[in-house]
Amino acid sequence: MHLATPRVLHDDGTLLVLDKPAGLPTVPYRLGEREQCLRAWAEAAFGKRLFVVHRLDKETSGVIAFAHDAATHRHLSMLFERRAVSKTYLAAVLGHAPASEFAIDAPLREFGSGRVAVDPRGKVSRTVCRLRERLHDDDLLEVDLLTGRRHQIRVHLFHHGHPVLGDPLYGAARPVGGARRLMLHAWRLTLPVGGAAPLCFEVAPPPAFDAELAARRGGGASPSA
Repeated sequence: MHLATPRVLHDDGTLLVLDKPAGLPTVPYRLGEREQCLRAWAEAAFGKRLFVVHRLDKETSGVIAFAHDAATHRHLSMLFERRAVSKTYLAAVLGHAPASEFAIDAPLREFGSGRVAVDPRGKVSRTVCRLRERLHDDDLLEVDLLTGRRHQIRVHLFHHGHPVLGDPLYGAARPVGGARRLMLHAWRLTLPVGGAAPLCFEVAPPPAFDAELAARRGGGASPSA
């Protein structure tokens, strides 16, 4: 599969913000794995070591931040830990949500297989969803990630009965709804760093995401290859 080239959204010598294409992992999945990843691309492009601040799933596209140095990495990591960072995603989900706005509060636990599930022994997790657009048979949601658990949006929406379209891991039939990609896009990232006002980065979904939405507005199937 041909992957789009990552795009630089911001670089001030301390903070690097990129537009990650779907299909490219943030880091290698396993220690010693040589799989192509976003960090490797960025380090080759900038000729230096970069620090991972947060991650996006391989199948997810959109805004992601890296730090150029250890001090910036510590500062950003503390902001994420304090939940001072605002992260908003676009998610196209199977079926129609029961309300125009709803929250999902369900503890998440990661298992050795890499899968995540709602479990009372898990970590506190909260996701807030708002209806952005009613499609023919499905919905497009704006999703605020208030905690940063692995696969949180995907598992919470699956648990809620509206799995993310195209999800290859969570859903009764996979990929969910027959979508050609995971319909999850990191749309907006707001960081309270430097200056009087927070830095806000927003990036539109890629063409494959828009094509899937367009097909579903009219009740059609996924676009053909």
